[in-house]
Amino acid sequence: MYLGIDLGTSGVKAMLIDADQRIVGSASGALEVSRPHPGWSEQDPADWIAATEQALDALMAAHPAALAAVRGIGLSGQMHGATLLDDGDKVLRPCILWNDTRSHREAAALDADPRFRAITGNIVFPGFTAPKLVWVKNNEPEIFAKVRRVLLPKDYLRLWLTGEHLSDMSDSAGTAWLDTGARQWSPELLAATGLEERHMPGLVEGTDAAGMLRAELAARWGLPGGVVVAGGAGDNAASACGMGTVSEGTAFVSLGTSGVLFAANGRYLPNPASAVHAFCHALPNTWHQMGVILSATDALNWHARVTGASPADLTGELGETLKPPAGVVFLPYLSGERTPHNDATMRGAFAGLGHESGRAALTQAVLEGVSFAVRDSLEALRLAGTTLSRVTAIGGGSRSRYWLRSIATALSLPVDVPADGDFGAAFGAARLGLIAATGSDPLTVCTPPRTAETIEPDTALSGAYGAAYERYRRLYPAIRDAMI
Repeated sequence: MYLGIDLGTSGVKAMLIDADQRIVGSASGALEVSRPHPGWSEQDPADWIAATEQALDALMAAHPAALAAVRGIGLSGQMHGATLLDDGDKVLRPCILWNDTRSHREAAALDADPRFRAITGNIVFPGFTAPKLVWVKNNEPEIFAKVRRVLLPKDYLRLWLTGEHLSDMSDSAGTAWLDTGARQWSPELLAATGLEERHMPGLVEGTDAAGMLRAELAARWGLPGGVVVAGGAGDNAASACGMGTVSEGTAFVSLGTSGVLFAANGRYLPNPASAVHAFCHALPNTWHQMGVILSATDALNWHARVTGASPADLTGELGETLKPPAGVVFLPYLSGERTPHNDATMRGAFAGLGHESGRAALTQAVLEGVSFAVRDSLEALRLAGTTLSRVTAIGGGSRSRYWLRSIATALSLPVDVPADGDFGAAFGAARLGLIAATGSDPLTVCTPPRTAETIEPDTALSGAYGAAYERYRRLYPAIRDAMI
């Protein structure tokens, strides 16, 4: 048996798979986000451990024999979080999360230093880890002075599980401290933020063994001795391993809290001017590109809270047949945006409202706005040298066939829907645990699921969607100019 643990923003998910990669069981523990000020987003790392304990307790209650047969554990986690530890590995302050935008000025200052884009292959986004540390240095100097180690969220779980200070390449590529092409820390960039390599965890590939489960934890959940913990991956790279998106030209679109258009690459293809992330993949000698939007299902959930209806009821009101855009345009920048604007201070907007604009029209505009944001990412990937012929849809938003038809038509690409099953980050993490424990060939393990359905673009609406996308693109600079 093999165990995958995915530390997300809203919860921790633990999944058991057997040697044939059949899912035996899964369980989860809930998490909440603290937002003490506008633009801030934090969590207490102690809550990550408590949620993991909750998930593993539930697995032990439901599948004690399977849990006792675990030989490898893989980790996945929300990226970019700044978990700051003192010389006794005590947490110094709440972790500043990926969707926290307080360090936008610090990010802009680092990004103005040409070394960062040249070495990391990426814009320094406010959500990345390095500008968070500069913010702490500038605003909480007494905390910064005590920092002895900076860990990413899943790697804090690893420290608890194994006692090791280690991280993998895919997660570390989102810090703005990694030499992404060379797959190693950059002393030059660390020094630019007042840190040294000794403050960083050691680096391993996602498929490598990266510690052994501590004996007392193994005993607590009835696991055997000698359980290997894999390097693991950032959540998107782990999802790619779960989806089999590991070979050149394969891609998926994820409609989760944030939205991601993820493409696997056989070589390093940086183009920071396009605001695309160029990161190491979880497998050795592979990389990937990502266009990232900060509010995907979060935009629909916001609309649901405002209207007092459930997301499912809202999308259900639209029916099954894709409608032409009706003139209401929505910018889904509720937390700012990454690709393609790199704008932490921008906020969302509706435009084109009229007396006839009811709830369904606003819902349609929200779905189209996210679809057009994904189209922005596709255009940015094309500028970075990646050509896609199709994508696979994952994430909670992919349950809406209307939304997938909108995305397929906005991208002019077929969207594959996997057969029933859970192929997300926890499954990908379990696959990495299997590889680390057995030495299996990663490409043999990380295969794609069977496609249950393919949603083709609605060619009859291509012209209407194209025109609506151009209106969407023109709206950003107009709104941005008005906000300045």
